[in-house]
Amino acid sequence: MNLTTITHLSDEFASVAENLRKVTVKVRSSSFGSGSGVIWQTTEGSSLIITNAHVATNNRATVELWDGRVFEAVRTNIDPTKDLAALKIDATDLPTATIGHSDALRVGELVLAVGNPFGDNGAVTTGIIHANHQRVVMADIVLFPGNSGGPLADCLGRVIGINTMIVNNLAVAIPSLTVEHFLHGNRQKLGVTLQPVLVNATNKRNLGLLVLSVNSGSAAEAAGVLVGDVLIGVSGKLFTSPHDLSNYLEHTNNSEPLPLQILRGGRQLVCQVAEVV
Repeated sequence: MNLTTITHLSDEFASVAENLRKVTVKVRSSSFGSGSGVIWQTTEGSSLIITNAHVATNNRATVELWDGRVFEAVRTNIDPTKDLAALKIDATDLPTATIGHSDALRVGELVLAVGNPFGDNGAVTTGIIHANHQRVVMADIVLFPGNSGGPLADCLGRVIGINTMIVNNLAVAIPSLTVEHFLHGNRQKLGVTLQPVLVNATNKRNLGLLVLSVNSGSAAEAAGVLVGDVLIGVSGKLFTSPHDLSNYLEHTNNSEPLPLQILRGGRQLVCQVAEVV
């Protein structure tokens, strides 16, 4: 590789980093410091910013853009279990992130993180993908307090995760696919309250999810799910963990009916749950 090629690659990488800095914001939601966020998309009259739930701890926040402009933000959605929150600001003339596919990441792939550690605006660090799971992306990259909520991006600048914490000196990010499900919703909101139980479903003890309540007008009610039913599997696969149902719903295709296997009065049946509208 000659010097000209190296210089070209360096310039390209610097351009990618600069574009990422322009879609990264500083978020302050309390008096205990600040975090980061990503301008995910713009809609009519406003822009949507994704950050961590532990950054957007209040219903209102202050958002500072890369160019120094400051906006008051309203928190429109939050999911502490995924450590995700959405903020809305009244601005439309903003650059937005290019979203990548977190499932396509490969171990060893080059990635960048942008954030506001220790109050520094738009700091950039680089590293490689250490592991890629359905729930988290792990990268061998340096993060500090203030990076939380900022983007993890591939070498082309496509955001493939939201940085959330450090575990064993590795950066942990929430996959972009999880963020999309968080924003647009899916059938994980079946409208039921569940409790794990053990049942005899296949001549042996199996894990089931006892239906304690069914919300009026929910997808579960429309499918015929009743209080007292025990959910034992989906698409022919029996549950082995209390989290299997939510994991399946998070990564399934919403456009297809969901075949939910149910134990009712000692008899097994299947309810086809349609897409939540």
